[in-house]
Amino acid sequence: MIGGLAAVAGLALVAPADLGLSDRYVLRSGALFTTIALMALGFLGDHHPFERFGAANIVTTARAALVSLVAGLIGEPAVPSVAAAALLLGFVATMMDGVDGWMARRTRMGSAFGARFDMEIDALLILVLALLAWRHGKAGAWVMCSGVLRYAFVVVGWLMPWLGRPLFPSVRRQAMCVAQVAGLMVVMAPAVTPPTSGHVAALALVALSYSFLVDSWWLWRQA
Repeated sequence: MIGGLAAVAGLALVAPADLGLSDRYVLRSGALFTTIALMALGFLGDHHPFERFGAANIVTTARAALVSLVAGLIGEPAVPSVAAAALLLGFVATMMDGVDGWMARRTRMGSAFGARFDMEIDALLILVLALLAWRHGKAGAWVMCSGVLRYAFVVVGWLMPWLGRPLFPSVRRQAMCVAQVAGLMVVMAPAVTPPTSGHVAALALVALSYSFLVDSWWLWRQA
């Protein structure tokens, strides 16, 4: 985790010189990664039955660092260079997704912690990209629904216990997550402008909403 924070700080210090970002970019990126690290460590003890942190979780930590750098761009000028930076960092983080799961299976160090850590980083990336898409004028405020759907699902699950029950493993769910991230990255591409960017964001949101609807229907039937 300390290595990840150092990497975030180093990259965040270099980026402002190249992209014209404010000094607050370093603070935002570092603060978010520190928060992620503290929350992960708090969840680690009871859900990771291994003595080593594991290579898979190190990869996920690297993804968390990249997502923190993307999130740090929130509040910076909505210019093409910033959008391109968000696209690049998000693309690398997405390409690393799946590597951590493969490494966990290969090293036989799969755990509830690793699965949850990976899922939360995916959800955070979607939220951040959705917020950036709105701030850059790529789509209306409704695009934020892409980012808050998962968190709303969790909150409603606290109020309705049947909705908070464990879900079955699903390739469809994973595919919809990847499609949502890919759609938002296309939206963030400087060459993609409204109304095309809005249409792409809308299609990705519809696909993600369908996936949540299927899961909600299944949980309701089980209840």
